[in-house]
Amino acid sequence: MGQVFVAFVKIFSGNSNRPLAEAICRSLGIPLGNCLVSQFPDGETFVKIDENVRGVDTFVVQSTSPPTNHNLMELFIMIDALRRASATRITAVIPFYGYARQDRKDQPRVPITAKLVANLLVAAGAHRVLTMDLHAQQIQGFFDIPVDHLYAAPVMFDYLRAKKLSNLVVVSPDVGGLKMAHAYAQVLEAGLAIVAKRRKSASEVEHDTVIGEVRGKNVLMVDDLTETAGTLTSAAELLRRRGARRILACVSHAVLSDLAIERLRKSCIDELITTDTVARPPIKGVNITTLSVAGLLGEAIRRIHTNSSVTSLFQFKGGRTG
Repeated sequence: MGQVFVAFVKIFSGNSNRPLAEAICRSLGIPLGNCLVSQFPDGETFVKIDENVRGVDTFVVQSTSPPTNHNLMELFIMIDALRRASATRITAVIPFYGYARQDRKDQPRVPITAKLVANLLVAAGAHRVLTMDLHAQQIQGFFDIPVDHLYAAPVMFDYLRAKKLSNLVVVSPDVGGLKMAHAYAQVLEAGLAIVAKRRKSASEVEHDTVIGEVRGKNVLMVDDLTETAGTLTSAAELLRRRGARRILACVSHAVLSDLAIERLRKSCIDELITTDTVARPPIKGVNITTLSVAGLLGEAIRRIHTNSSVTSLFQFKGGRTG
């Protein structure tokens, strides 16, 4: 990238996932930008950019993981600070976009919060958004600014290929994830199955039907997000009853609540494969493999800055990963 890249690109990080921001900077060979992001005693967020950004192409790395609202406010305030400091362009790098499940009115008198967050990002001063594995891809249309939507799948594919899993079936734990499951099955040259679910509450689901053959097979469940792990653990239990051998789960964003950790410890999932889009402390009693998407995001940042195409970052065999 050289000195020119270092001089005209600066990456800053909020407090939600600083290790990922540092890893992105290492992949690009540049230092993480200096800024202070702290709180006043009453809980208000204070931000100070501690270096000159006038005329600079700036990127703010911030996942909207718990505490979601606090991390969102950090992001808005950092963007506003950069705008007022005369940064040429501000890109919000949001590895995990919270509120994505609130993308439509599925009940009377409820908000479309995913659209509200998009409006607030633009109002704060973001010129562009870089995100990964949106829960609903139509959220890209909520923005009137460019959105670069990446997928964690290429990183997952490299890891799964190295495992050389034989007799493999890729399973979608619900109907909505069928497109993602089909992409994994195509790349891994595996079979495809689907589990039908009925949601009983926000944290509880019930699975009762498997479409496809899983008996005697190694099973890979794929999904974009798990928070309570209800869908994954319930599907895994049904797959085990239907004769599945080894059960792996591949999830882009593992936003694991205490309930999720408790369920995973008791589940028949042999390995949970996820990414570092969301920071989490070490978890005992659960076999979790965390893959880094820092290189993927770093390459996207390089291409955005140089006005190059990012399309090849989510293509495979002439197709797309999502």
